[in-house]
This record gives sequence, structure tokens and C-alpha cells, in this order.
Amino acid sequence: MAACILIADDDAVQRRLVENMVQKCGYEALVVDSGDAVIAMLTAPDAPDIDAVVLDLVMPGLDGMGVLAKMREAGLNIPVVVQTAHGGIDNVVSAMRAGAQDFVVKPVGLERLQVSLRNALNTSALKGELQRIKHSREGKLTFADIITRSEAMTAVLRTAQKATGSTIPVLIEGESGVGKELFARAIHGSGERKTKPFVAVNCGAIPDNLVESILFGHEKGAFTGATERHTGKFVEASGGTLFLDEISELPLNAQVKLLRALQEGAVEAVGGRKPVKVDVRIISATNRKLLDHVKNGQFREDLFYRLHVLPLTIPPLRMRREDIPHLLRHFLARFCAEENRPITGISGEAVALLAQLDWPGNIRQLENAVYRAVVMSDTDQLGIADFPLAAAQSLATPDDMPAEPLIIGPGSHSTAPAMVSGNEIPIAPPLPSVGMLSMLTNAGEVRPLEEMEGEIIRFAIAHYRGQMSEVARRLKIGRSTLYRKLDEAAADDAAPQRTDDAN
Repeated sequence: MAACILIADDDAVQRRLVENMVQKCGYEALVVDSGDAVIAMLTAPDAPDIDAVVLDLVMPGLDGMGVLAKMREAGLNIPVVVQTAHGGIDNVVSAMRAGAQDFVVKPVGLERLQVSLRNALNTSALKGELQRIKHSREGKLTFADIITRSEAMTAVLRTAQKATGSTIPVLIEGESGVGKELFARAIHGSGERKTKPFVAVNCGAIPDNLVESILFGHEKGAFTGATERHTGKFVEASGGTLFLDEISELPLNAQVKLLRALQEGAVEAVGGRKPVKVDVRIISATNRKLLDHVKNGQFREDLFYRLHVLPLTIPPLRMRREDIPHLLRHFLARFCAEENRPITGISGEAVALLAQLDWPGNIRQLENAVYRAVVMSDTDQLGIADFPLAAAQSLATPDDMPAEPLIIGPGSHSTAPAMVSGNEIPIAPPLPSVGMLSMLTNAGEVRPLEEMEGEIIRFAIAHYRGQMSEVARRLKIGRSTLYRKLDEAAADDAAPQRTDDAN
């Protein structure tokens, strides 16, 4: 999903010009004709996700300076590029002091607007990453720190937000790397306990003989090596939140004591003589189906129902591919700052390809891929070659499909033209011949409908420069249907091909 740019100008001609330039840069565009419409759109309960604003300073009613003032009052940190026909230094200074990210003079050129938007988005992403790191260290992460634009995440976020107002036990399930701890920290940081400790324990990383000691504490001399008294994680988290990660790995004997602690609100240290009262909010997480462990006798059923009061299942990254471009932008901004690398962006072709990978390691794998690319790249823009996993998959083609780079006539298969993003400006639209669809195979037989459908979808994605909403709209299908068809096409490509002899 491309970044969304809101354009505000009372001049209809200027609106259309800027809208066309924004779309040529690979972004989605929304247009309004007044400052009041800008504020109404940004503050609406069902407000669309706006990544940046191109704002005319001189408009009737609420002008650009008024919009900047109201955005500041509302706490909106969306980057703004202001434009006006009057490029005096006073206007520049006033706009920058009011919070504008950049300033352009009408009529703005395509390259100048592209640079302004790219810098604004990169700066915004870096600020977001720095704020996220700061909040994480201070234990003040909220749901605003979770990067997502996916409809698949909407219900999960809504349920998690409702959990912040109570101490109800939450069980977060999801594959490794989807961000389970981030959700746990957001629940803690958005509730009444946000000023109290958030203590995370990885149950799978604790030796079996030390589980009780680490969770519940021990007295001095309770066992060999216990030279000092240890309070334990429950007491350490008292008043706040205890996050039990990989809860499915907890040994059965420790599960008994954990159940007792949850029932009585008290823990008894190893070697202790009396229980200690604790006030702890429990959030647990697992990358496995905990109910399956219960059925297999590996997890206590009574403890399961103690923890499984409010379940949350975070979808894997392959089920929310529209988040990938935004995650890429944030990771790129952070790692470029950390590594002091002057990389301006990621090519549209690379973004489009990365968005189609399955990412079995989910967000953590994507993050590490960007980290490696930033460190190893020798150019100022990351391309497919900087992501070996993506490059390897892009070179793989089915055995029965010729790998010609371009179709010229019947009997051959096409490769969709490269997509562009805000980091690449198209010099000219795709050639009409590129859009030709071959109806026959090399053997002169009619090609399967599913194969041609996949080819049409890939061409549409390239033609509309990776703007998935526009692709779905032009193909007259839902966006979720579009992603499903892409997944099915990828699965068909990866499946072994059957021959006639096998029939």
C-alpha cells in the first residue's frame, strides 16, 4: 500500500496538477478544496490514514497557517509541505515556525515535489522510530506506536484497546516475529498501570531447575548456589504487568505453582516460610496453539482457562502485506540513522517484490533484511539485489514457463514492467505493446484462465505502480480478493508442475 498524500488547494487546476504529480511519484492522492476540509478529514472518527499533506498557504476561510495551527493544537504530527505563489522569506519563516516540514513555490516541478515528499516521509518515519524506541525504554508504548494499515489488524487492535481498561488476563497467540511483546507493552502503556513496572519473562529461555526461583524468588541458602535472597519476577512486577512470553514452554511442575499464584494473588519463594501478596496483571504469549498442548497433556487445562480469558491472535505478515511498504520506510529511516548511511529510499520494483514474499519470520525477518541491506549496499537507493532472498525468488520461474523479459507477440509469456514508487519517477508511461496478452501456449493451445488472470493482475500492479487500492478498483475486485489471488498465484508457481504422464 503506497503512502497517502492529502492535497489542499482552492484552485481546481492546481489541485489536478499536484494530484497527477503525486500519483506519478507512486503515492496515493486525496484532494480537498479548503483548510476546513483538511481539518475535518484529519480529525474525523473514521479518518483515512494520511502520511503527508501538501498544503496551499493562501485559501479563503481557514488558510494554510490556520490549518498548521489547528493541527498543532490537535497534536497531529503529520508532515506538511506548504506551497504558495508568494515565495517571500517571511512566508517561509512563518510556515516553518508553524510546523511545516518543507516549502515549495508554485508552480512546483515534479522533481522538486518528489524530493520534498520523500524527505518529509523519511523524516516522519525517523521521528516515529525514535519516539517508539523512547516509549519502549520508558515503558510507555501505546497502540499509536504499532505500524499497521491492514484491515486484518483492525479487530485485533480494537479488542486489545478494550483490554487496557481492566486487569483481565490476555493471551496473545501468533507466529514468531509478529510483534506479540509489542502488543503486550501497548496494552500496559495504555492502561492505568503504565507508570508501574512492565516485566517480561521468556519462559522458554529459563532452565527447568531455575523456573520457580526466577518467577517466585528464593531465600538465601534455599539451594546450592543461593548465596543471596532473590525476590522473583512476580514481586518485581507487583503493581504493574508481568508478561510471560512463550508460556507453552513452562514445565508442568512450574505450571502448578503459577496456577496457585494466580488463584491466590500471592507467591511463595523457594525456601520461604510464608506467601507474599502481589498485585500483578498477567499477559501471556505463545507462538503455538496452546489448546493443542492442553490436548496433548503438555499444558494444564485449568491453567489454560486462567490465562485464556481474553485471547488475541495477531495475523502473520503474509496476511497483511499492505503493512510492508510502511514497515520498510520506518526500518530504513532507523537503520540509516543508526549506521550513518545516506540511503534515500527503496526502489519501487524492490518494494513490490518484497510485498509479495511470505516472510516466515514475519516483521523480525523483514527488519533484519532491511538492516542487512542498509549495511551492505554501496548505492544511495536499495534495489532487488540488496535483498538476496527477494532476488532469489524473483529469478525462479516455473519449469514450463519461458523466462523472456518481455512479450512481443502470441505464444510467449510476459513479464510485468517494473513498478515505481516515490523514489523513482517514470520517464514515460509503459509502451502499449507491453500490455498485450498472449492467449496461446507455445504448443498452440489456449492458456488456462487462472494463468491469464494472474498475468493481468501482475500487469495491473505494474501499470498502477504498486497502488493496490487503485489496482483493485480498476479490476473491480476487493483488495482482500486481490491479495488472495496473488497468494494463490504464488502458491501455484511454487508447486511442482504435473506432466501429462502423471495424469
